[in-house]
Amino acid sequence: MRNYSKQREVIVEVLRSTDTHPTVQWVYEKCREKLPKISLGTVYRNLTELKKDGDVLELSVGDGFQHYDGDVKEHMHFYCHNCGTILDCEMPKNNLKDFLQNKLNCEVNLSGYVFSGLCSSCINLNG
Repeated sequence: MRNYSKQREVIVEVLRSTDTHPTVQWVYEKCREKLPKISLGTVYRNLTELKKDGDVLELSVGDGFQHYDGDVKEHMHFYCHNCGTILDCEMPKNNLKDFLQNKLNCEVNLSGYVFSGLCSSCINLNG
């Protein structure tokens, strides 16, 4: 982390302690447990900088909220549009990025791939 601050350290700690891909509001509430005086604006600003520095991922899954991920290694995400769960998924051995680059003859700079559908729990509920 380039610009060290106690607030930034807590935000990263909160994000790396969960695999739920939270919204900024959730991050803010968790940070307030450790730093009661932290403001929502401070959380927003730090998340923006952390994203810019590559220390967190920001995801848009189509639910109207930005979600954040403390796991910055290249991986994919699956969003269940029934229950809202966001799941991590490792990249396949035949890397999707390489496939696209070869197929389209271009340079692909994507991270945080998001696929959507129904998770297994929702399929079992509806099946």
